Amino acid sequence: QVQLVESGGGSVQAGGSLRLACTWSGPTYSSACMGWFRQGSGKERDGVAYIASDGSTKYADSVKGRFTISKDNAKNTVYLQMNSLKPEDTGMYYCAARSGPSCPPVGSQTYQYWGQGTQVTVSS
Repeated sequence: QVQLVESGGGSVQAGGSLRLACTWSGPTYSSACMGWFRQGSGKERDGVAYIASDGSTKYADSVKGRFTISKDNAKNTVYLQMNSLKPEDTGMYYCAARSGPSCPPVGSQTYQYWGQGTQVTVSS
């Protein structure tokens, strides 16, 4: 059973930074797409970024230039470095994974596995 565990959330002032981590445990795949999503209070869950097996990345327009997704295959961990945080970045951040060499569009929710989420709060 694949498990995804997020960490690194917290409270920060606007303009600050946080780094989220998502660690994969359980069976592994030869190729997988990893994504980060977020859900603000009363809002739908939105795609933030993804990283494919070949290392290619894509970001939602709202986070381009501020967030960076990366991975450490040796540690089975994916990171989301978040800089220049804004109050509108506040929400529960989820990690997701799906097998296969490519990723769906950033907004797609078609992932096989999801973590429990980590809360990010940005105050003005």
